[in-house]
Amino acid sequence: MKNLLSYDHGTSDTPLLGITISEQLKQTVDKYPQKEALVVPYQSYRATYKEFWEQVEEVAKGILSYGVKKGERVGIWSPNRYEWVLVQFATARLGVILVNVNPAYKAAELKYALKQSEISLLIMSKGFRQTNYSDILGEVRAECIHLKHIVVIDHDWQTLIEAGKSINTERLEAIEAGLQFDDAINIQYTSGTTGFPKGSTLSHHNILNNGYFIGQRLKYTADDRVCIPVPLYHCFGMVLANLACITHGACMVLTGEAFVPEAVLKTVQDEKCTSLYGVPLMFIAELNDPSFDKYDYSSLRTGIMAGASCPESTMKAVREKMNMREVGICYGMTETSPVSTQTFVDDNDYRRCATVGKVHPHIEIKIIDPETDGIVARGERGEFCTRGYSVMLKYWNNPEATASVIDDGRWMHTGDLAVMDDDGYVQIVGRIKDLIIRGGENISPFEIEEFLHQHEAIKDIQVIGVPSDKYGEEVMAWIVLKEGSTVTSEELHAYCKGQIATFKIPKYWKFVSEFPTTVTGKVRKVEMREISAKELELEVRH
Repeated sequence: MKNLLSYDHGTSDTPLLGITISEQLKQTVDKYPQKEALVVPYQSYRATYKEFWEQVEEVAKGILSYGVKKGERVGIWSPNRYEWVLVQFATARLGVILVNVNPAYKAAELKYALKQSEISLLIMSKGFRQTNYSDILGEVRAECIHLKHIVVIDHDWQTLIEAGKSINTERLEAIEAGLQFDDAINIQYTSGTTGFPKGSTLSHHNILNNGYFIGQRLKYTADDRVCIPVPLYHCFGMVLANLACITHGACMVLTGEAFVPEAVLKTVQDEKCTSLYGVPLMFIAELNDPSFDKYDYSSLRTGIMAGASCPESTMKAVREKMNMREVGICYGMTETSPVSTQTFVDDNDYRRCATVGKVHPHIEIKIIDPETDGIVARGERGEFCTRGYSVMLKYWNNPEATASVIDDGRWMHTGDLAVMDDDGYVQIVGRIKDLIIRGGENISPFEIEEFLHQHEAIKDIQVIGVPSDKYGEEVMAWIVLKEGSTVTSEELHAYCKGQIATFKIPKYWKFVSEFPTTVTGKVRKVEMREISAKELELEVRH
């Protein structure tokens, strides 16, 4: 009998991996010792799985020499580089919880992450783009009482390695032997709809299995080479890329500290990559890059496009011009490790562009009426919920926030509106949560409102997302000024600069005397979005 309700579960002949990340990596090393594990051309770095394992061990011993114990937090604040990957697997070998710090963070955000997760060792780059990390850290360090040690990769890396030589291998192996796959191993901060970012706390079991089944659906083998221009601090880089690779013996290939279209195209050709990752915006930039026709894409087979829906014309071009005939679409959230649904390599373009695929193995999904929690019929919209091994352990030190998204049945409520068709394919059609997604970055309006409320001229502020062809959404602030106060949008932009991440700074500012509200006085952000979208459209026309 056909299932008429919007519920599905991922059946699979492949069992879940009941091991730690460290155990999985060792199995892959033993199986493919001479296969390349990690290649970073811009750092002139390459390592086989055997060499990679040895280097991970050196870094793990180095971290151990700083007195860091299982369950303690080590922060990594750096753009993409080979050291990031070594730290990822070194902390996993120690049972230390790696805290991913967004490379775009400014002082207030860094301070929050350091204090909230009580990071004791911070491994960081000297900077990123025009930002000097040491200057930012200097502003907040005095308030971060748990931070005992700092390793600046650019000039302290060898010191870390040398310090580790005092640690014997038996001590490291004894620590590894005491680890459980349900132990917390990673904290990733994600912007929610209220308050500061929340630390999604993920276990070996969460992210190792998710990476494994992502790779399985893309049909990865030890002959695959995955081009990774997406950030490692995000699940896209750390799980969909790194963990999908090491669970199948594939090679991780990094393209640069930040996304540069031509660097990606050149890396694909030179390293004969078989898979390429990115948000649709990245693929559009690559396809439109003046250098596009210079390079050879014949090695490409597959890849992942995620973070936003893909225009059909872009999908067609990616398949035909870049040879990515088996490209996949993934959907999920940090709190679910992250992927819950994914397309298959032989799905047609409609399913790749209009849906986010079908449920992942060993995971349950349902679409419910947010008012009643009842499962809706197929074809009806409701809130997307997911349950299974992938649901995070908790939000770090935040039981109230955890209880607000994970119910008594361990269902994770995503806040996304979805529709499931008769074949089980899911469409994401909107959001219940008041969250802005700009170019794949989740942005909390409340976080920006809290920051701007500190400005002396602002009486009240509401932040919304408005449509953008380039980024999906842009940030807009509606401002009510205090009586007698004046401030320009340029001055407010300057006030934000260096204090909050650049992508969170509103692009548009609207000064008003009041906000549209309901009869009960609740601000109507839906109406604000409609008004703003129309006004911006008129501006474009003129």
